[in-house]
Order: sequence, then structure tokens, then C-alpha cells
Amino acid sequence: MGEMIGYARVSTAGQKLDIQTAALTGAGVDLAHLYKEKASGTKRQGRDALEDMLARGIRKGDTVVVTRLDRLARSSRDLHNIAHKLEDKGVGLKVLEQNIDTTTPAGRLFFTMLGAIAEFETEIRKERQREGINAALAKGKDSPFKGRPPSILRADVEAAIAEQGSKAAAAKALGISRDSVYRVMRLPS
Repeated sequence: MGEMIGYARVSTAGQKLDIQTAALTGAGVDLAHLYKEKASGTKRQGRDALEDMLARGIRKGDTVVVTRLDRLARSSRDLHNIAHKLEDKGVGLKVLEQNIDTTTPAGRLFFTMLGAIAEFETEIRKERQREGINAALAKGKDSPFKGRPPSILRADVEAAIAEQGSKAAAAKALGISRDSVYRVMRLPS
């Protein structure tokens, strides 16, 4: 019987690994065999702890333990690649919250189905997000993606330049940067 190797991941630096760590150690993972990282799950790049675990941290007979499948991967392709790597090394996979154990035929089937569902949910979320952005952009000037309205008008800048004699003096008189003067002057009249 091999070791239980834990893997915990959160997506952003502001999130904490405490809950996953407690669940994994409660399931029998020794802290010395726990790989943790704060990295996005949608990309394999930058997930150094996962790569280290897969390359050097597991041996035949070990079992990788995670709290949920989406902690391991967000696409079924990546999930299947990881699963094949584990299988090739003779390593099992246990997912605590979804009660998956790939050392059994039923566990492998359930694992495959959940991976497909997780990828489907990610794709649906991306579609809804894109639809929302497109709808906001279609609103035109009322769209939140258009930036804030200018705080100074071109006519005011032109008047200040005429009165002060230079763009630098106009910027000082208006209390804005010289770059702002040039930027406003590039806008259509």
C-alpha cells in the first residue's frame, strides 16, 4: 500500500487553502505529502506544485487525493491527461466531495462523467459572460466598457491654450497634465 498524496489549489492569491488542507489531512493525507498552490485551474502553465507532484511526488501504489475534481483541472482534456498519467504510474485518484475512487471500474466511469460535466459548466459560464459583455457593448455610450466620460472638454483646453499661449501653460492653468492636454487635442472637435 502506497502513500496518500494530497493536492490543494485555489484560483487567486486572496483565497485560502485552509478548508482543503483540513479535509485532506482529515482523510489521512500527511502534511509532508500535501502539494498546495494558488493558481488558475483553467491553464496547466504555472501550476508548479501539480507538475512537481506528477513528476516526482507519486509512486506506484500511491493515491492522489483532492477535495473536488475542479481543484485538479477545469477541462476534461486536462483531467483525462492527468488521469492517464496517474494510471500509467499505477497511482489511484480519490475525490472526497464527489466520492470518486478510480481504483474501481464504477469510480472510473463516474470520474469520466463528472469531468465532462465540469467542462460543460465552464463552457456555459464563458458563453454567458461573453453574451453579457456583448449586450453591454451593444448599449453604446451607456456601456460600462466605454470608460468614463472626459473630465475636461476640448473647447476648454483650446480656450486655455489661446489665453495662456502654450500647451504647457494651459495644462498648468487647468490643473491637468501636459499629456492630458495633448490627449484632449487629439479628440475630434
